Amino acid sequence: MTLLGEDLRGKRVLVTGSSRGIGAAVGTAFASLGARVALHGSGNGAGGNDAAAKLALALSAGGTEVYAVRGDFRDPRAVESAVDAAVQALGGLDILVNNAGTMVGRVSLDRIGDDFLDEVIDLNLRSVVVACRRALPALRASGGGAIVNTVSISARTGGSPGSSIYSASKAFVSTFTRSLAAELAPDRIRVNAVSPGTIDTDFHQRYSSPEKLAATAARIPLGRLGTAEDCVGAYLFLSSEALSGYITGQVIEVNGGQLMA
Repeated sequence: MTLLGEDLRGKRVLVTGSSRGIGAAVGTAFASLGARVALHGSGNGAGGNDAAAKLALALSAGGTEVYAVRGDFRDPRAVESAVDAAVQALGGLDILVNNAGTMVGRVSLDRIGDDFLDEVIDLNLRSVVVACRRALPALRASGGGAIVNTVSISARTGGSPGSSIYSASKAFVSTFTRSLAAELAPDRIRVNAVSPGTIDTDFHQRYSSPEKLAATAARIPLGRLGTAEDCVGAYLFLSSEALSGYITGQVIEVNGGQLMA
Protein backbone atom coordinates (compact mmCIF):
# COMPACT_ATOMS: atom_id res chain seq x y z
CA MET A 1 0.00 0.00 0.00
CA THR A 2 2.97 2.33 0.56
CA LEU A 3 4.03 1.76 -3.02
CA LEU A 4 0.50 2.33 -4.26
CA GLY A 5 0.15 5.46 -2.16
CA GLU A 6 3.34 6.93 -3.56
CA ASP A 7 2.41 6.05 -7.14
CA LEU A 8 -1.19 7.22 -7.12
CA ARG A 9 -0.91 10.16 -4.76
CA GLY A 10 -1.94 13.34 -6.55
CA LYS A 11 -3.16 11.52 -9.67
CA ARG A 12 -6.28 12.99 -11.26
CA VAL A 13 -8.92 10.27 -11.51
CA LEU A 14 -12.46 10.10 -12.89
CA VAL A 15 -14.55 7.12 -11.79
CA THR A 16 -17.86 6.87 -13.65
CA GLY A 17 -20.78 5.08 -12.07
CA SER A 18 -19.42 5.69 -8.59
CA SER A 19 -22.62 6.33 -6.64
CA ARG A 20 -22.61 2.82 -5.20
CA GLY A 21 -21.19 -0.67 -5.46
CA ILE A 22 -17.87 -1.24 -7.20
CA GLY A 23 -17.55 2.35 -8.41
CA ALA A 24 -18.02 3.81 -4.93
CA ALA A 25 -15.49 1.36 -3.47
CA VAL A 26 -12.94 2.17 -6.19
CA GLY A 27 -13.41 5.93 -5.82
CA THR A 28 -13.03 5.66 -2.04
CA ALA A 29 -9.82 3.65 -2.44
CA PHE A 30 -8.27 6.18 -4.81
CA ALA A 31 -9.13 8.99 -2.40
CA SER A 32 -7.64 7.09 0.55
CA LEU A 33 -4.35 6.86 -1.36
CA GLY A 34 -4.23 10.60 -1.91
CA ALA A 35 -5.49 10.77 -5.48
CA ARG A 36 -7.60 13.70 -6.62
CA VAL A 37 -10.91 12.14 -7.59
CA ALA A 38 -14.07 13.01 -9.53
CA LEU A 39 -17.00 10.76 -8.67
CA HIS A 40 -19.74 10.47 -11.27
CA GLY A 41 -23.40 9.83 -10.54
CA SER A 42 -26.28 9.61 -12.97
CA GLY A 43 -28.55 12.08 -11.22
CA ASN A 44 -31.49 9.69 -11.70
CA GLY A 45 -33.40 9.29 -8.46
CA ALA A 46 -32.19 9.09 -4.88
CA GLY A 47 -29.42 6.63 -5.74
CA GLY A 48 -27.94 8.73 -8.50
CA ASN A 49 -25.97 11.93 -8.22
CA ASP A 50 -27.11 12.53 -4.62
CA ALA A 51 -25.20 9.43 -3.51
CA ALA A 52 -22.07 10.42 -5.44
CA ALA A 53 -22.24 13.94 -4.03
CA LYS A 54 -22.67 12.66 -0.48
CA LEU A 55 -19.73 10.30 -0.88
CA ALA A 56 -17.60 13.10 -2.33
CA LEU A 57 -18.53 15.34 0.59
CA ALA A 58 -17.69 12.63 3.13
CA LEU A 59 -14.33 11.90 1.53
CA SER A 60 -13.50 15.60 1.23
CA ALA A 61 -14.13 16.00 4.96
CA GLY A 62 -11.11 13.77 5.50
CA GLY A 63 -8.89 16.24 3.69
CA THR A 64 -8.98 14.59 0.25
CA GLU A 65 -9.73 16.53 -2.93
CA VAL A 66 -12.91 14.88 -4.24
CA TYR A 67 -15.55 16.28 -6.59
CA ALA A 68 -18.92 15.05 -7.79
CA VAL A 69 -19.98 15.27 -11.45
CA ARG A 70 -23.34 14.44 -12.91
CA GLY A 71 -24.62 12.90 -16.11
CA ASP A 72 -27.19 10.41 -17.39
CA PHE A 73 -24.90 8.20 -19.45
CA ARG A 74 -27.73 7.06 -21.71
CA ASP A 75 -27.14 10.45 -23.38
CA PRO A 76 -23.76 10.86 -25.13
CA ARG A 77 -23.87 14.62 -24.55
CA ALA A 78 -24.16 14.01 -20.81
CA VAL A 79 -21.10 11.73 -20.97
CA GLU A 80 -19.11 14.49 -22.64
CA SER A 81 -20.30 17.06 -20.09
CA ALA A 82 -19.36 14.82 -17.15
CA VAL A 83 -15.86 14.20 -18.52
CA ASP A 84 -15.41 17.91 -19.22
CA ALA A 85 -16.56 18.79 -15.68
CA ALA A 86 -14.11 16.30 -14.18
CA VAL A 87 -11.20 17.57 -16.27
CA GLN A 88 -12.00 21.14 -15.34
CA ALA A 89 -12.36 20.40 -11.62
CA LEU A 90 -9.19 18.31 -11.46
CA GLY A 91 -7.11 20.47 -13.79
CA GLY A 92 -6.51 17.55 -16.15
CA LEU A 93 -6.83 13.79 -16.10
CA ASP A 94 -4.42 10.90 -15.53
CA ILE A 95 -6.76 7.94 -15.01
CA LEU A 96 -10.21 7.18 -16.40
CA VAL A 97 -12.23 4.36 -14.84
CA ASN A 98 -15.26 3.51 -16.99
CA ASN A 99 -17.58 1.80 -14.53
CA ALA A 100 -21.01 3.23 -15.39
CA GLY A 101 -23.51 0.67 -16.66
CA THR A 102 -26.14 -1.85 -15.67
CA MET A 103 -28.26 -4.64 -17.07
CA VAL A 104 -31.39 -2.44 -17.21
CA GLY A 105 -33.52 -5.61 -17.00
CA ARG A 106 -33.64 -9.32 -17.71
CA VAL A 107 -35.45 -9.54 -21.04
CA SER A 108 -35.80 -12.61 -23.22
CA LEU A 109 -35.15 -12.35 -26.96
CA ASP A 110 -38.83 -12.41 -27.92
CA ARG A 111 -39.45 -9.40 -25.66
CA ILE A 112 -36.44 -7.25 -26.62
CA GLY A 113 -37.76 -4.01 -28.07
CA ASP A 114 -35.83 -1.30 -29.89
CA ASP A 115 -36.04 1.08 -26.94
CA PHE A 116 -34.58 -1.51 -24.56
CA LEU A 117 -31.85 -2.36 -27.05
CA ASP A 118 -30.93 1.31 -27.45
CA GLU A 119 -30.85 1.92 -23.70
CA VAL A 120 -28.55 -1.00 -22.91
CA ILE A 121 -26.20 -0.20 -25.78
CA ASP A 122 -26.12 3.53 -25.00
CA LEU A 123 -25.41 2.98 -21.31
CA ASN A 124 -22.96 0.07 -21.42
CA LEU A 125 -21.29 0.44 -24.79
CA ARG A 126 -21.65 3.88 -26.34
CA SER A 127 -20.89 5.69 -23.07
CA VAL A 128 -17.50 3.95 -22.79
CA VAL A 129 -16.52 4.94 -26.33
CA VAL A 130 -17.68 8.53 -25.82
CA ALA A 131 -15.95 8.86 -22.42
CA CYS A 132 -12.66 7.56 -23.82
CA ARG A 133 -12.89 9.84 -26.85
CA ARG A 134 -13.70 12.89 -24.74
CA ALA A 135 -10.98 12.15 -22.17
CA LEU A 136 -8.28 11.47 -24.76
CA PRO A 137 -6.94 15.04 -25.12
CA ALA A 138 -6.56 15.36 -21.34
CA LEU A 139 -4.90 11.97 -21.05
CA ARG A 140 -2.50 12.84 -23.86
CA ALA A 141 -1.74 16.18 -22.22
CA SER A 142 -0.76 14.38 -19.02
CA GLY A 143 2.01 12.60 -20.91
CA GLY A 144 0.43 9.19 -20.57
CA GLY A 145 -2.09 7.60 -18.28
CA ALA A 146 -4.46 4.72 -17.79
CA ILE A 147 -7.96 3.73 -18.82
CA VAL A 148 -9.57 0.93 -16.84
CA ASN A 149 -12.90 -0.38 -18.12
CA THR A 150 -15.40 -2.51 -16.21
CA VAL A 151 -16.65 -5.54 -18.11
CA SER A 152 -18.23 -8.70 -16.67
CA ILE A 153 -17.80 -12.43 -16.41
CA SER A 154 -20.83 -12.62 -18.68
CA ALA A 155 -18.75 -11.13 -21.51
CA ARG A 156 -17.14 -14.58 -21.76
CA THR A 157 -19.87 -16.89 -20.47
CA GLY A 158 -22.81 -15.18 -22.18
CA GLY A 159 -24.55 -14.65 -18.86
CA SER A 160 -27.77 -16.20 -17.67
CA PRO A 161 -31.18 -16.07 -19.40
CA GLY A 162 -32.43 -12.57 -20.10
CA SER A 163 -29.02 -10.90 -20.07
CA SER A 164 -28.02 -11.38 -23.70
CA ILE A 165 -27.74 -7.71 -24.67
CA TYR A 166 -25.98 -6.73 -21.46
CA SER A 167 -23.51 -9.61 -21.87
CA ALA A 168 -22.89 -8.72 -25.50
CA SER A 169 -22.33 -5.05 -24.61
CA LYS A 170 -19.68 -6.10 -22.08
CA ALA A 171 -18.05 -8.36 -24.68
CA PHE A 172 -17.83 -5.30 -26.94
CA VAL A 173 -16.05 -3.36 -24.19
CA SER A 174 -13.57 -6.24 -23.72
CA THR A 175 -12.67 -6.17 -27.41
CA PHE A 176 -12.68 -2.37 -27.48
CA THR A 177 -10.23 -2.42 -24.56
CA ARG A 178 -7.74 -4.58 -26.45
CA SER A 179 -8.08 -2.58 -29.66
CA LEU A 180 -7.70 0.74 -27.89
CA ALA A 181 -4.65 -0.53 -25.99
CA ALA A 182 -2.79 -1.02 -29.27
CA GLU A 183 -4.02 2.28 -30.70
CA LEU A 184 -3.06 4.40 -27.69
CA ALA A 185 0.21 2.70 -26.80
CA PRO A 186 2.25 5.31 -28.72
CA ASP A 187 0.66 7.94 -26.44
CA ARG A 188 1.79 5.96 -23.37
CA ILE A 189 -1.85 5.44 -22.41
CA ARG A 190 -2.45 1.93 -21.10
CA VAL A 191 -5.93 0.44 -21.52
CA ASN A 192 -7.08 -2.56 -19.48
CA ALA A 193 -10.28 -3.92 -17.97
CA VAL A 194 -11.54 -5.55 -14.81
CA SER A 195 -14.10 -8.33 -15.21
CA PRO A 196 -16.05 -8.92 -11.99
CA GLY A 197 -17.84 -12.19 -11.40
CA THR A 198 -20.98 -12.37 -9.28
CA ILE A 199 -20.50 -9.48 -6.86
CA ASP A 200 -22.92 -9.00 -3.97
CA THR A 201 -24.06 -5.45 -4.69
CA ASP A 202 -27.48 -3.99 -5.41
CA PHE A 203 -26.95 -4.93 -9.08
CA HIS A 204 -27.74 -8.55 -8.23
CA GLN A 205 -30.32 -7.56 -5.65
CA ARG A 206 -32.20 -6.02 -8.57
CA TYR A 207 -31.58 -8.62 -11.26
CA SER A 208 -31.07 -11.95 -9.45
CA SER A 209 -33.19 -13.83 -6.94
CA PRO A 210 -31.83 -14.94 -3.55
CA GLU A 211 -32.16 -18.55 -4.71
CA LYS A 212 -30.13 -17.88 -7.86
CA LEU A 213 -27.41 -16.12 -5.87
CA ALA A 214 -27.22 -18.94 -3.33
CA ALA A 215 -26.87 -21.51 -6.10
CA THR A 216 -24.15 -19.42 -7.76
CA ALA A 217 -22.22 -19.04 -4.49
CA ALA A 218 -22.30 -22.80 -3.99
CA ARG A 219 -20.52 -23.29 -7.34
CA ILE A 220 -17.75 -20.74 -6.71
CA PRO A 221 -14.49 -22.42 -5.61
CA LEU A 222 -13.85 -19.78 -2.92
CA GLY A 223 -17.30 -20.54 -1.54
CA ARG A 224 -18.92 -17.10 -1.57
CA LEU A 225 -20.05 -14.22 -3.71
CA GLY A 226 -17.63 -11.36 -4.20
CA THR A 227 -17.83 -7.93 -2.62
CA ALA A 228 -17.17 -4.53 -4.15
CA GLU A 229 -14.02 -4.32 -2.03
CA ASP A 230 -12.78 -7.59 -3.55
CA CYS A 231 -12.58 -5.79 -6.90
CA VAL A 232 -10.74 -2.67 -5.77
CA GLY A 233 -7.21 -4.08 -5.91
CA ALA A 234 -7.45 -4.92 -9.60
CA TYR A 235 -8.43 -1.34 -10.48
CA LEU A 236 -5.62 0.14 -8.38
CA PHE A 237 -3.11 -2.30 -9.84
CA LEU A 238 -4.05 -1.51 -13.43
CA SER A 239 -3.99 2.24 -12.70
CA SER A 240 -0.52 2.13 -11.15
CA GLU A 241 2.37 2.79 -13.50
CA ALA A 242 4.75 1.38 -10.90
CA LEU A 243 2.90 -1.92 -10.61
CA SER A 244 1.50 -2.45 -14.11
CA GLY A 245 3.44 -0.12 -16.38
CA TYR A 246 4.15 -2.95 -18.83
CA ILE A 247 0.57 -4.26 -18.86
CA THR A 248 -1.94 -3.14 -21.46
CA GLY A 249 -4.78 -4.74 -23.41
CA GLN A 250 -5.57 -7.18 -20.60
CA VAL A 251 -8.79 -8.20 -18.88
CA ILE A 252 -8.38 -9.28 -15.24
CA GLU A 253 -11.03 -11.71 -14.03
CA VAL A 254 -12.10 -11.16 -10.39
CA ASN A 255 -14.54 -13.95 -9.61
CA GLY A 256 -13.33 -16.28 -6.85
CA GLY A 257 -12.58 -19.02 -9.39
CA GLN A 258 -16.06 -18.92 -10.92
CA LEU A 259 -14.32 -18.65 -14.31
CA MET A 260 -10.69 -19.68 -14.61
CA ALA A 261 -9.36 -18.08 -17.80
